[in-house]
Amino acid sequence: MSEGHPNCSLGSCVAGLHDCPLKVEVNNFKYKSLSDFACNPCLGCTHGCRFCYVPDTAAVKQKQLLASYGVSDPSAEWGGYTLVRPFDPLVFDGSLRRAEGIPREKLTRDGNRAVMFSSTTDPYQRVRCDDAGRSKDLTRLLLDNGGRALDAILERSTLNVRILTRSPLATEHLGRFARFGNRLMLGVSLPTLDDGLSRIYEPRAPGPRQRLELLMEAHRSGIPTFVAIAPVYPECGYDDIRKTMEAVAEADPMTIFMEPINMRQGIAQLMCAELRKHGRDPDPSLLDPERWPKYAVGRLLDAERAARETGLGGRFHPWPDHERLGSARVRKMMRVDWQHPDGISYDEWLDRSWSRVSEWPGKNVADSGNGTVPESE
Repeated sequence: MSEGHPNCSLGSCVAGLHDCPLKVEVNNFKYKSLSDFACNPCLGCTHGCRFCYVPDTAAVKQKQLLASYGVSDPSAEWGGYTLVRPFDPLVFDGSLRRAEGIPREKLTRDGNRAVMFSSTTDPYQRVRCDDAGRSKDLTRLLLDNGGRALDAILERSTLNVRILTRSPLATEHLGRFARFGNRLMLGVSLPTLDDGLSRIYEPRAPGPRQRLELLMEAHRSGIPTFVAIAPVYPECGYDDIRKTMEAVAEADPMTIFMEPINMRQGIAQLMCAELRKHGRDPDPSLLDPERWPKYAVGRLLDAERAARETGLGGRFHPWPDHERLGSARVRKMMRVDWQHPDGISYDEWLDRSWSRVSEWPGKNVADSGNGTVPESE
C-alpha cells in the first residue's frame, strides 16, 4: 500500500522511543465536540503539515528529549521526527481507570466520554528514519501499541473512541474498530481533494484519494464515520469545499467538521515560504491579521452553504475560532455587513456553532435542537 505523496523529498528523519508510556489523558478541547480524553501514541508526526501548531506547544521536557535525538528546533524540523511511546499495561490501565472514574457531570457536555486517537499526532503514521529496518520496526510498534490500547479500552472500560487520521494504515485495525459497535467512530482529515495543494501543505501525508478510500472502506465495513474538512486552505473556496462534501457524502459521515486555516504566529510565514518554493503567490490574507477574520468567516459560510445544498446541513459542524472570531473587536466589525440566510445575528451564529453537540452512533443528537444547519428546501 502506497502512502505519502509521490516524489516528496523526505530529507533526513529521526525516530526512536519516548521515555513516557502511552496513557489516556484528559484533553483541553473547547467548542469542538470531539472528545473528553486523548491518547497520543508518539511525539512528533512524519506528515509534516505546514499549518500544524503542535510543535509550538511542545513542553520543555519534550524539547530536551528531542534534543537528545538531534532535533534542535521542533517547529522548523516538524515532519522529520517521531518518538514512539512504549506500552506499559500497568501504566495504561491505571490511566484508563482514572478516566473511567470521572463522573459524567464533570466532563464536557459534548465530549461523548470519548478517547481521541489522537490530538497531537497521527496514530497511524508511517514512522520514518534514515534506517529502513528501524523505520519498519517502529511503525510496527506504533500500530501494535495502538491496538493494545484499543483492546484495553474495549475490554476494561465503558469509554468511547474517536479515531482521526490521514493514513490508510488504519485499515489494519478495521476489524478491531468494528468490535466496538456504536462505541467508536473513524474519521479522516480531508481539507481538499486537490492533490497539488495537498502536496504543498501536507507534503509527507497520504494523498486525499487514499484518505477518501479509507473512509469508504470503513463505511463498507459498517464502522460509523465522520470527516474533518480542516483546516481549509486559503486557495479553497466554495467550489472546492462543495466537491469535497459531495465526495465524502458517499461514506455517510455522521458529522462533517470544518474550520478555515488559522494563521497563528509563525505559521503564516512558514506557509507563504512553502507556497513561493512551489512557484505560487500566497493569498495576502495569510499575512494580514486584520483581513483574516473576514476571510475565515467567509469560508465558514461557504461551507455552511455547501452543506445545505448537498443535503448535509444537519450534519455540518463549523469550528469558528473562539479567541479571534469571538473577540469584541471582530464581533463589532462583523455586525456591519452581516447577513445570514436564517436571519440570525453574528453573535447568534457564533453561539449556535459553539453549542453544537456532534452526533454519536446510537444517539439522535441532530434532532435535539443543538444548532445544526437546516437542510436546503
